[in-house]
Amino acid sequence: MTARHAASGTPAALALLDAVEGVDLAGLNAEAELQTRIDRKYMLPIEALPGILGRLPDGVRVLDLDGTRASAYESVYFDTPELTSFRLAAHARRRRFKIRTRSYVESEASFLEVKTRGGRALTVKDRIAVDPASADALTGEARAYADQVLAEAGIGELGRASLDPVLTTSYRRATLLLPAETGRPASRATIDVDLAWIDRGVDGRFGRVLRTPGSAIVETKSGSQAGAVDRLLWSAGHRPTRVSKYATGLAAIRPDLPANRWTRVIDRHFRTAAATTEPLG
Repeated sequence: MTARHAASGTPAALALLDAVEGVDLAGLNAEAELQTRIDRKYMLPIEALPGILGRLPDGVRVLDLDGTRASAYESVYFDTPELTSFRLAAHARRRRFKIRTRSYVESEASFLEVKTRGGRALTVKDRIAVDPASADALTGEARAYADQVLAEAGIGELGRASLDPVLTTSYRRATLLLPAETGRPASRATIDVDLAWIDRGVDGRFGRVLRTPGSAIVETKSGSQAGAVDRLLWSAGHRPTRVSKYATGLAAIRPDLPANRWTRVIDRHFRTAAATTEPLG
């Protein structure tokens, strides 16, 4: 796997979360697992976060994993040689998919996640545990699982095409559990900082790395109705935007790929970032 960064304390932009009541993973999932949900994504200047966090509603809790409230994550995205997953997203196909392994750095746990999207903007995520030592590959049982999920979702574009690691992302994530409201169930939101994108397509040993330290990605996960964090963001002038860690990041780091769907967010958050070439490690 690529070299991973270690979490050490809460990032400054998320410091207000240190005063928020914590919740463990079991409690979070019991109240708002939301594997089938509507996701709304926002990419905003990192200096806007304290103003949002300072207005969170009473009863909000933050995921606390053994004292860590901003955990280190690493995701490896897989695609065909023709970049089928990327191109379905770039051309806004109604049925599309995303395949990745996600590793929780501190706990040394990894999962294969297959996300599919069909009608009515609903995202469904299925996942299984995988060996962290093999999270850079998609073979055997992992590949069979991915094929099964895609087939059940009515997505049959892959055929016998290989699925190779294309992009790795790393970031620090805080997860919020928002209390139930009248007529609305509990919901969750994630805040990602220290964002980095690593292009795996250089030569297998080195990759282009793009970092956006001045930006954060906030993702809300709820039912059909917007949650409290959405309303806070809207009141501060932030609106949902088209941003995908995989597709937008790949388009930003490979300027030859189609990027029309993400031109605005790339211009605002990626254009000033300089890519470096670093060992995958």
